[in-house]
Amino acid sequence: MKPHYYLKKLLLLLTMIQPVYLSANEIRAIDSVEALSSPQLVAAVLHANPKLEVAQATWQASVAKIAQQSALDDPQFQYSFAPLTVNSQKMDGQTLDFGQRFEISQNIPFPGKLHLHGKVAEYQAETQWQSIIALQLLLATQTKFLFADWYFIHQAIAINKTNQTLLAEFRDIAVTRYSTGRASKQDILRAEVEQALLKHQAIVLQRERKIILAQLNTLLNRPVETALPLPQQLTEISELPGFEQLQVKALQSRPELKASMANINAHKIRTDLAALNYYPDLKLSAGYNSLWDNEDKRFNLGVSINIPLDQSKRQAAEQEAKANSQQAHWQKIDLEAKISEELSIAYAQVEESLHVLQLYRQQLSPLADDNMAAAKADYQAGKGDFLTLISSEKNRLQTQLQAEQALTDLHHRLAKLEQTVGSLQPFLTEKTGSQAP
Repeated sequence: MKPHYYLKKLLLLLTMIQPVYLSANEIRAIDSVEALSSPQLVAAVLHANPKLEVAQATWQASVAKIAQQSALDDPQFQYSFAPLTVNSQKMDGQTLDFGQRFEISQNIPFPGKLHLHGKVAEYQAETQWQSIIALQLLLATQTKFLFADWYFIHQAIAINKTNQTLLAEFRDIAVTRYSTGRASKQDILRAEVEQALLKHQAIVLQRERKIILAQLNTLLNRPVETALPLPQQLTEISELPGFEQLQVKALQSRPELKASMANINAHKIRTDLAALNYYPDLKLSAGYNSLWDNEDKRFNLGVSINIPLDQSKRQAAEQEAKANSQQAHWQKIDLEAKISEELSIAYAQVEESLHVLQLYRQQLSPLADDNMAAAKADYQAGKGDFLTLISSEKNRLQTQLQAEQALTDLHHRLAKLEQTVGSLQPFLTEKTGSQAP
């Protein structure tokens, strides 16, 4: 193993896992914060998720192969003896010397082969390293998605409570009008039906909150019912970096492309290895043979080589290596095209979400508020009917939920765009906000 290679990558991994954002002590104290932010949650997941430990162990195993592939084979020791010389005598009655032979030998590949084998293993380790980065990006995206959902469900619960209070107010108005003969009992019943529907919706929302909590705790590798702090307010983003800027960054940062480049380099090295297979490997030996009567002949040195007579199989191996290298090259080109396509789609989706959010914030939400206020005033003054008031209230409720859903969808798509760019850190910095209601 090359210690400098392992240490460099491990330090880089630690740098990337902490980003964001927190020290390890602060990650452990995530439950103590008053309002949880998306970066805090991402950092906690990258610190605790067991999938990263699995990926890191796989990478460490691939790093350990570097030294194995670049090392010489073990030396060989050979011993033999002549059984008939044991306690044997010559014709003249003298005792025969015990005949035995010792030899130690070492295979030495043709110069350059071991180095190239080590380089192939190093590029394979680099591929595994990029798998860790890709997994970090995936986990960060999943966490950002769920954090946006965590924010939305709390907003939906708060909106539901507000509207339950509002409907109770409408019912009181209907009761007052009914007691004076200016409204029918049907208005009171309609208000009570809407109240019951909102209570049912509250139960559904609580169930969804528990599901999201379980999903987040699974990412954090802890019991699914462990409580989490309330989420901070999601940032309302007004503009994006330029598409060309993100495209350049994606083609430089995506771990899949870096892994593909490492694969190309590994195949190039294999092509060089195939070319070296035309040359013989060496075997050096040294031995002692007591079977020789002449003592000067007993110690010997030797060298042997394999004779690469079968050129056809070596040519085939070289052609295979070149073909694999070409395949890896075109796979990288195809991957670059797919990344550009993914980036274009993700960018367009974020732009769409920005427009939708602006539509709700600037037009639909104010109109829904004004419409309900006017219907309430008309009903209290006896100019409007209760059905119109209820309809305007339901429209306002739906608009409030859709506005929050638009903000949530924007952050979903932004998280996907950041993953497509290959950015672990958000390229649009979120300001620390207050907790969601």
